[in-house]
Amino acid sequence: MTAITTNPMPSLPPGVPPIAPPLPGFIGRALRAGWADFRAAPAFGLLTGLAAVLAGWLLAGITVWSGHTFWLILAVFGFPLVAPLCALGTYEVSRRIGAGQDVSLSAVAARLWAERMRQLPWLSMMIVVALLFWFFLGHMIFALFLGLRPMTNIMSSVDVFLSVDGLMMFGLGSVVGGIFAMVLYAFCVLGLPLLLAREVDAMTAILTSAGHVRDNFVPMLSWAIVIVVLLFLAILPALLGLLIVLPWLGHASWHIYAQMADGAR
Repeated sequence: MTAITTNPMPSLPPGVPPIAPPLPGFIGRALRAGWADFRAAPAFGLLTGLAAVLAGWLLAGITVWSGHTFWLILAVFGFPLVAPLCALGTYEVSRRIGAGQDVSLSAVAARLWAERMRQLPWLSMMIVVALLFWFFLGHMIFALFLGLRPMTNIMSSVDVFLSVDGLMMFGLGSVVGGIFAMVLYAFCVLGLPLLLAREVDAMTAILTSAGHVRDNFVPMLSWAIVIVVLLFLAILPALLGLLIVLPWLGHASWHIYAQMADGAR
């Protein structure tokens, strides 16, 4: 039986491990393993999902109250950019389950707190900056097409969105947002778990992840599409689906990495 450890910062192996191409069925295996991890240790995942729901409700309330509901639309489309960062704790839970380590809330929180002295904050900062830049570009696109039209809230703006200018805005915004999301996904899909599992610098993790996505573009794009679709479906019922879907995807994302990286734990 594997010994249970409580060390918040384990001794990590140095360098990037050999990373194999994804095998057929890797997404299904990751989703099943992620669901098993969520059921085995649901506390951190549920707290993560609850925080995302409450933050979403707060943002929705502020934007509706202020009459600037377009910012809410930008936040919804920008959420996939920061979802990996939101689910970071579930990566650590899955890593600990595989390594036979303590998965209590205190142990996971202590490990994440210890990461502040390593490379993870650099990649996290890049994700936050990308989200802020997306808000800036999204507002510029809105101003370009609909800046002179009156908008008070989403319900009274449906006709505006379905106008020629509105559809063009959505088209350009979708292209720009898709490029943003794909680039950030390429950086983070293996970059974030790699920083948790190995002693590497942030730039090495980013380049390793992006190179793997480039070399295995179709299967890795398939996983990106699964993430976006599940997050979109989770957002529809007043964000409540994020309680389950966000931690589930977080655990599964760790297993995407673990299937390809030798010595992931």
